This record gives sequence, structure tokens and C-alpha cells, in this order.
Amino acid sequence: MPLHVPPAPAPALRSVLAALGSPTAVREARTPGLRSVQGPLSPELPLPVHVLDRIAPTGTAPLTRLAAWRFLIRSEGRAVAAADTVLTPDGWTFSHFFEGPYLASTELAVRQAEASAPGCQARLLSIPELYMLTLWLHGDTEADPSGGVLAPTDVLVPLAPAPPGIAAHRPHRVADLLPAISLRVAPGPLLSSA
Repeated sequence: MPLHVPPAPAPALRSVLAALGSPTAVREARTPGLRSVQGPLSPELPLPVHVLDRIAPTGTAPLTRLAAWRFLIRSEGRAVAAADTVLTPDGWTFSHFFEGPYLASTELAVRQAEASAPGCQARLLSIPELYMLTLWLHGDTEADPSGGVLAPTDVLVPLAPAPPGIAAHRPHRVADLLPAISLRVAPGPLLSSA
């Protein structure tokens, strides 16, 4: 069974297409690669971006929140930038264009997952406490992509650049990786009972 990329909400895609069609939005983007492209641009590989705000103690099902939908922006078969959309009270709307090492790393991780992973739903998971982004391979291909429960058998593939001591592009089961990374996160302040 191939890797399943869930369809993005239609308003998210429309907002990215509108931004790509706006000479002002593209010209003012802080992405030299996007500004220098001469050919047509197309948003592809929409992935829901979830955030793990706090690494929970062992034994607690880690919850995430859907923060964005990310599209890779392609020109002539290569990714030149990415676009994020965010949910506002009026619905999904374009947020910004960007580029950097996560573009190529995301493409590589997706290609590796397509070649080796059983049927999974592709998502991105950001772990801000570690400045870490992963490809999240969720085991239920029919799940609502906005759902945020990390199953112990789901697979996380750290994208490059990964934090020191964590190998990029090496798949890890959630049950194995979260306990290891929880050791890297400083405990929160203790509350006094005064």
C-alpha cells in the first residue's frame, strides 16, 4: 500500500494559488529561489503540519495540534520554496513562502517512505522544544489529517538538520523516539505549594 498524502482543505490550496498568482506576494517573498524562477509554479505535496507543544511523560498519549498546511512549490520538477497556510476565523489562508534545508529533506523523506513504508498517512510534526521537524507516518490512512494523537506504532522520520545525536532520515517508532527525546528536554519549573 503506498504512502497516502491527504488532500489539503480547498481554501488552503486556493489561498496558495492566489499568492502564487500575485506578483507582489512572490516578489516580496524572502525566498530568492522563488523570486528567480522564470517558469510556472505549482503547489504540490500538501502536508498537515502538527506541533507537539510539550513532550508528555511516558505512558501518556502525546497530543498534537494542527498548526498549518504546507505545500512544496515546484518549478520544472524541483522544489524551489514552500508555502504555509494557517487557520484563521475566516478559514484557511496563505501565511508565507520560505525555503531552506527542510525542502530537500522533506522530499527525500517522502521518497524513502514511499519506497519502504506500508500504507501510512504522511504528515509533518514539529517539536519546538528541540527545534526538530519530522515526517510523521500515521498508521491510519483514513484518519482525519487534523487529528492529533501520536500512536505508539506511528513512525517519525527526523528531517535534516536534526538535533545533535538524532540521525536524520532514520525512521523511529513513536514509542521508541519520544522517550529518548524527552530526556533531552529540560523539565519545567516546579510549582511551590506555598
